[in-house]
Amino acid sequence: MSELLNERSELPLSLLEVGAEGLHDVLGGPTLFHLPGRRDPALFVSVLMHGNETTGWDAIRRVLRKYVSVDGLDLPRSLSLFVGNTAAAREGVRHLPGQPDYNRVWPGSETHGTPEHELMRAVMDRMADRELFASIDVHNNTGLNPHYACVNVLEHSSLHLAALFGRTVVYFVRPRGVASMAMAALGPSVTLECGKVGQVRGIDHAADYLDACLHLAEIPSHPVARHDVDLYHTVAIVRVPADVDFGFADASATLNFPRNLDAMNFRELPVGSLIADIGTVDDLPLDVRDEQDMHVAERYFALEDRRLVTRVPVMPSMLTCDPMVIRQDCLCYLMERYDEHLQDAG
Repeated sequence: MSELLNERSELPLSLLEVGAEGLHDVLGGPTLFHLPGRRDPALFVSVLMHGNETTGWDAIRRVLRKYVSVDGLDLPRSLSLFVGNTAAAREGVRHLPGQPDYNRVWPGSETHGTPEHELMRAVMDRMADRELFASIDVHNNTGLNPHYACVNVLEHSSLHLAALFGRTVVYFVRPRGVASMAMAALGPSVTLECGKVGQVRGIDHAADYLDACLHLAEIPSHPVARHDVDLYHTVAIVRVPADVDFGFADASATLNFPRNLDAMNFRELPVGSLIADIGTVDDLPLDVRDEQDMHVAERYFALEDRRLVTRVPVMPSMLTCDPMVIRQDCLCYLMERYDEHLQDAG
């Protein structure tokens, strides 16, 4: 068991009144709660993998309040709740300086050797011992995006779990080391992307979804009807290299992005769409990697008269105008439509 992990068999009801920023003072660190319910096995829910993405915690505590009885919590299904980076949540940041990203260090990660890697392995081992019904990891994003669910395997039950959240579903295999990819080895598993932090609509949507999952008797194993899902496949991750400066509507920057860059999310951009004006560089000032981690910038982008434009039709997701997120994670992901693979899911 990781020395970072607290494990508890009950949740103090007073905790339901504590905001994400106050959890570290109460819990002292990452905590895995095992809460009994009327049906087993347990639903696994992870929140605060990123300390500034608070919708998951706000949603799950709203759900839990519904089931407070004179004897404590009376849940329709057992729940294992993992509360992640409480230290970062206290500071309102994705992760602290010197910490790895909590959603890049789960088993299957391309990195290793930190206490946080041991922490996520311990969580997985505990859930493997106990069994689970399904796994849900709740996130926010910083740009203009629809609410959508992500899957990491094209498997019927996970696709049904995703479709329960909404018809927009994204399949990806990179980045590695994310919770939903690791937990998919134990059962149906999804990541929820619930829009920007603090939006009531995101909290409402996540809470309704989590409550519905606690009431499910089973998750269907037959194929998802193609007309019920818009399935996309992430084909590349786009990053700004550390030595390239960038800005938004800033003519002095090497990469000068439009002020409303995130308005392009989930839009099919035609060839020649402007991504940024650029300064005096000779090579593409982006690091673009495909699913095999190969450099593919020239496949998707071109330089034309000091303009960075699309070379082929693309659909971006998670474009953000937050410089810190761009530096800590990425600029965006590139996707393709994937609906024809629904009938092939096994």
